[in-house]
Amino acid sequence: MPATINPYAPPKAQVEDVVPFAGEADAIRREHIQREAAIRSIGILYYLGGGGLLLGAVAFIGGFAGRRPTGGGVSMAVIGVFILAFGLGFIFLGRGIRSLRPWARITAIVLAILGLLRPPAGTLINIYILYLLFSEKGRRIFESDYPEIVAATPDVKSRTSIVVWVFLGILLLVLLLAVAVPVVSGKLR
Repeated sequence: MPATINPYAPPKAQVEDVVPFAGEADAIRREHIQREAAIRSIGILYYLGGGGLLLGAVAFIGGFAGRRPTGGGVSMAVIGVFILAFGLGFIFLGRGIRSLRPWARITAIVLAILGLLRPPAGTLINIYILYLLFSEKGRRIFESDYPEIVAATPDVKSRTSIVVWVFLGILLLVLLLAVAVPVVSGKLR
């Protein structure tokens, strides 16, 4: 009599290699996930700043190519190349912060301290960046074992509050109106 296969039977696979629940790593990650998300958002700010510098450098180099100041000084293209280098550096730093590299924390701290000299918005933003990077949770996130914790807990994700999404929606609506109203009022005349 042929053996019939029961489709409802449990699998007969070995389960010795199954990794147990990473309780400690999960607890650490859940405790630090909001700070981690805030720190990773600093990386996005550096990406945006680097992109702006790259666009400015291209425009600067294109607009002043071959021109020299009347006083003899440095060529405008050379200045554009320096701006380009800073833009690439900001993008590289943004990548380091988003990857939670310890060298990126130190570099961001130095730049945030220098950024305190740009009042009022630069000062406020950089105070917040320094707070994030110097806090106990901020230091913990940049420790050498934290990437292993992140790798062990891929299911732990940061959730953005509904209040933040509503605020961003209102901000976007205000920006759209700020652009649309002058355009529409100019066409009505």
